[in-house]
Amino acid sequence: MISLSRTCFLNKASIAGLSSPFSDRQRGIVPKAPCSLKIKAAAAAAASNRDRNGTVLAVETVTKEMAEAESLIDDSQPTVAGGIRDAYGEDAATEDQPVTPWSLSVACGYSLLRDPRHNKGLAFTDKERDAHYLLGLLPPSVPSQELQVKKLMNIIRQYQVPLQKYMYMMDLQERNERLFYKLLIDHVEEMLPIVYTPTVGEACQKYGSIFSRPQGLYISLKEKGRILEVLRNWPEKNIQVIVVTDGQRILGLGDLGCQGMGIPVGKLSLYTALGGVRPSACLPITIDVGTNNEKLLDDEFYIGLRQRRATGQEYDELLHEFMTAVKQNYGERVLVQFEDFANHNAFDLLAKYGTTHLVFNDDIQGTAAVVLSGLMAALKLLGGTLADHRFLFLGAGEAGTGIAELIALEISKQVQCPDDYYYCLLFLVNVMQGLIVESRKESLQHFKKPWAHDHEPVETLLEAVNDIKPTVLIGTSGVGRTFTQEVVEAMASFNEKPLILALSNPTSQSECTAEQAYTWTNGRAIYASGSPFPPVEYEGQTYVPGQSNNAYIFPGLGLGLIMSGTIRVHDDMLLAASEALAAQVTQENLDNGQIYPPFTNIRKISAHIAANVAAKAYELGLATRLPRPKDLVAYAESCMYSPSYRNYR
Repeated sequence: MISLSRTCFLNKASIAGLSSPFSDRQRGIVPKAPCSLKIKAAAAAAASNRDRNGTVLAVETVTKEMAEAESLIDDSQPTVAGGIRDAYGEDAATEDQPVTPWSLSVACGYSLLRDPRHNKGLAFTDKERDAHYLLGLLPPSVPSQELQVKKLMNIIRQYQVPLQKYMYMMDLQERNERLFYKLLIDHVEEMLPIVYTPTVGEACQKYGSIFSRPQGLYISLKEKGRILEVLRNWPEKNIQVIVVTDGQRILGLGDLGCQGMGIPVGKLSLYTALGGVRPSACLPITIDVGTNNEKLLDDEFYIGLRQRRATGQEYDELLHEFMTAVKQNYGERVLVQFEDFANHNAFDLLAKYGTTHLVFNDDIQGTAAVVLSGLMAALKLLGGTLADHRFLFLGAGEAGTGIAELIALEISKQVQCPDDYYYCLLFLVNVMQGLIVESRKESLQHFKKPWAHDHEPVETLLEAVNDIKPTVLIGTSGVGRTFTQEVVEAMASFNEKPLILALSNPTSQSECTAEQAYTWTNGRAIYASGSPFPPVEYEGQTYVPGQSNNAYIFPGLGLGLIMSGTIRVHDDMLLAASEALAAQVTQENLDNGQIYPPFTNIRKISAHIAANVAAKAYELGLATRLPRPKDLVAYAESCMYSPSYRNYR
């Protein structure tokens, strides 16, 4: 929305014509309701009062037409990219056409250099510098964006500590948004571990100490009853994706309270870089209900509420108010991604709002989809179908049970067998209590009960491996080094190619390292982890471990939901995403033992995932953007945000 009640800055071209230098359609204004002549007159009258910075101060009084400026913006019509109309004109303009750098105003001079969305650093051309009062504010050099990326990568590589690289990247995002995403996209394999796991885990632990400026919305118990008002304080109105956390279970690091904000910020950076969702359409949110982390409560730099966590009715009421306010403020089609909630809350929220909102839990559903994709690809190395294998999980929380559910769903679609047959192939072990069995069923949480087997109690993972003899071992425990040498060697004793997925994040919590898996199986293991491990040299051969990273799935899934206008997430969409990702694994990847494609092609991968998800949404009748595009892959690619600099008038 363009707020004409604020101070307005116009460039030289605007002043000369006493009118805006762009068309009504490019500004998102409905043709049948032209801009008020009084607004133009106000700009003309203020032209004589240009200050020393070359800016023009518009009249402060708000005319009736200015107050009604919001009604001039037509948000209901879809853009050429399938999203909500962009009031800044970027959807109406092609890549090579100049645009006007609207913020709440037409930025120029020093303010333009402080606007992260429109700032180019030294890359402003001579013409742009003259038109926007930048002469003398920058050195004369005009480097390309590519040269800027090269320079910044040289700087980043000089840092030895990953957290320093993370802080540099966050500062860049606040200074020059397009350059941040350009660098991240062009060097995704190198920078992904910096802006996301594993470095983001350390960043969350130290968030209070490194906090410099807010990057999202903080909703605490203090705002109960006013959450809609809080949402309206966010400057962007056309939000399409929200990632929200309450910070209770950050990665494998536990309760980090308000400092869990690093997760929504990191996830949404990947929605843009990997999935092409516009940055302005993304909103990170942390819901602060306190923390049970005594270390944080005693930390003088902690930025959240200093109280024990709210639970029960107080917690439920706050979350319900939040979900109601989100739908009221942003509509039916805004995607809400739950992130790093404690197990019981995660399942309850997904069950409660899955039928009324467009919601997605990455820990449950995203992890399941990416693991299922890896299993589908691995079948080309292992042989057989999913129904021919036995799966043993260490960890029976959100991730473990979510993966098991999706595997069972896929098997049920492949073979016609009794429902209980699928569950007989999947076994879950708690780190502390052992195998989930019928004799323990009364004490189990509701989401674990379907996985209770009629089996004698088994106390340890090693006993379970020797007794069940799984072909696939999956770790979602959040406890590091629990796939011991004895466990891995046992897997190798009855499997020619044991499939070992050590999925817990960050790397310090991984159930085993890539080097351990390859060494203890004499190089026979098919291995993937949640966080990246470097290639391993073993007996003259180089093994490149796969990364079962949710970043393969959620950006493309989100793009598919947005571009189709989907109103609910269905399990079949998760299966569609898994199938699309598995299809991107080449024979060359498989020959190297990799069951996931390289991240260098992630935008192409995301486009295929988005297309598959959108196709399923149209098939299920859950898509609202009609008519359906003929070529969904090409349409997905056309919807993607480009970080390349735009030319300014």
